[in-house]
Amino acid sequence: MGRDGGGVRPASSSSIEITFQYQGVRCRERVQLKPTAANLKKAEQHKAAIEYAISNGSFDYAATFPESKRAAKFVRASSNQNIGVYLDEWLERKTPKLKTSTAILYKSIIRSVLKPYFGDLALCDLSRKVLKEKLSDYQVSNTRLTSVQTCFRSALNDAVEDEVIDSHALIGWSYRKKEEIKEDDDIDPFTREEQQALLRASRGETWAQLQFAFWTGLRPSELIALEWGDIDWIAGEIRVVRARTRGAKTPESTKTPSSRRAIKMLGPAREALMKQKELTFLAGKHIFLDPINGEPWKHAGYIYRNLWMPAMKKSGVRWRRPYQSRHTYASMMLSAGENPMWVAKQMGHKDWTMIAKVYGRWMPSADVGAGGRAEALFGDNGSVMTASPLEPSISLG
Repeated sequence: MGRDGGGVRPASSSSIEITFQYQGVRCRERVQLKPTAANLKKAEQHKAAIEYAISNGSFDYAATFPESKRAAKFVRASSNQNIGVYLDEWLERKTPKLKTSTAILYKSIIRSVLKPYFGDLALCDLSRKVLKEKLSDYQVSNTRLTSVQTCFRSALNDAVEDEVIDSHALIGWSYRKKEEIKEDDDIDPFTREEQQALLRASRGETWAQLQFAFWTGLRPSELIALEWGDIDWIAGEIRVVRARTRGAKTPESTKTPSSRRAIKMLGPAREALMKQKELTFLAGKHIFLDPINGEPWKHAGYIYRNLWMPAMKKSGVRWRRPYQSRHTYASMMLSAGENPMWVAKQMGHKDWTMIAKVYGRWMPSADVGAGGRAEALFGDNGSVMTASPLEPSISLG
């Protein structure tokens, strides 16, 4: 193709031809240089610069080859570009960089929400007023709205970075609906008696997985990705470094950076692991297996069908979903008076604000004597007097 097969060759006595791939099309363009050895070298460098610009999304065909007839076929995206078209192109570029579960979620959001509601608009016509009007008709919870806007914001941020638009309406802003206060929410942990009923209704591997879930607070996707090499028996810790989500062919990184953690192996969790060790330690690296086929769990959804439903039906316990085992762990720890910061770290939260927001109802009852020690120490009948906030305490010695 060229003097070294790299897509550069003399085209005439006064020009050099460069060949490259752009948007799946093989392109040939000429530069007006005599095909001397030095100019061929320059052409190779020019081709390398073009390919680098293509790889990072900054290549502008018309600006690089202004007189090319082919340039009209590759009009660079502008602020007038249709949002639906842009989202399709963006997702195709973005998918290789996303976790499988996130890519599947974004594809669903774009197909079912963003394109139907915003697809016919131009990027430059998207405003906060338009977002409010469109999303006000989308009858879902604020949690779902957050997911939709996270996807949209990511696409629009890339449009700004690629200089397709200068700014966008979702920078520093989110649309939320006023929601009625719910009498009940999804936090519905199992009582001690309910846990015991579930465990009595389970045997072998099912028993071990249930007890381990109750006493570690792991997300189901984290639990099924655990390997024996993640257990530090000496330090008494369980290393959570991966998760297996729906759609992923292999385990991926945890939900967030803070989800990558080492949690304390409490006694009941150790007991469950020792029982499980008899069943799967020599079978391979995975700790917990699907009891139906003895294979590693494909994704957490199978827990619902193959493990959870049989145990719930046999126990007679009021129905809840498997994720409630994580809520059960949090409520037990907080009700027992464990430090909320420690509980947050064990569960993989960035800080304890989520613990306070979601599980706050269990915190006041964490210690029936809460406040008593301070009252005894600093109250009217206490043996220690407090200093004025404005003056240091003075010893009358």
